[in-house]
Amino acid sequence: MPSPRPSRRATVTLLVTGIVLLLLAAGLGAWIAIGRGNAPFTIDAIWASWLAEGRTPVLLWISFAMNWLGGGWFGVLVAPLLIAGVLALRGRWWAAAYFLSAEAATAVVVQILKHLFGRARPEEIIVLSDFGSFPSGHVANAAAIAVALAVIVPRLWVVLAGAAWVLLMAFSRTYLGAHWLSDTLGGALAGAGAALVLAAVFVRHIPLVPYRHRYSALRGVR
Repeated sequence: MPSPRPSRRATVTLLVTGIVLLLLAAGLGAWIAIGRGNAPFTIDAIWASWLAEGRTPVLLWISFAMNWLGGGWFGVLVAPLLIAGVLALRGRWWAAAYFLSAEAATAVVVQILKHLFGRARPEEIIVLSDFGSFPSGHVANAAAIAVALAVIVPRLWVVLAGAAWVLLMAFSRTYLGAHWLSDTLGGALAGAGAALVLAAVFVRHIPLVPYRHRYSALRGVR
């Protein structure tokens, strides 16, 4: 039984939605850089102050763990390769290629936006980070992973787990003072947008029904 393929309308929807999210990320960055001189929004300052006053050892440990998991050599290189490797071992070569492409595209988009807007990080930052506060690369990477996996495995629990991962990553970045809250929003928009644009390119090669459901259908036919 062949796996269902998306319609042309679904492909266009993915592409348009992805482009809109990328434009929103760029628009937010332009608003911050040009309209506000890269100054934080009121909500940015309030959120940062509230978190700085409420730091606890447990939440700091969780945030440092998220800092390692979501960035650096592990988050940018090892984790994507591991996930793609699992997909490849399950025979989902196109899905693996899509996942790696979405991750790579997200990294490129993030660096373009960082160098385009050059927003300074909060002064209260307590971790080492690279240039540019907007957008958050950690959150963009988390959003790309969440969206890509939701495309590859379109199940509710995957969507919910991905959303929780993105929210936790966003919280941890602001908790460590590495980003303003608006930076995390920009990162989520950029990562999700890049993943959806690549989904429009790859989705015709990705079975949208999990393999166990296809096998169950085959057994039912027999």
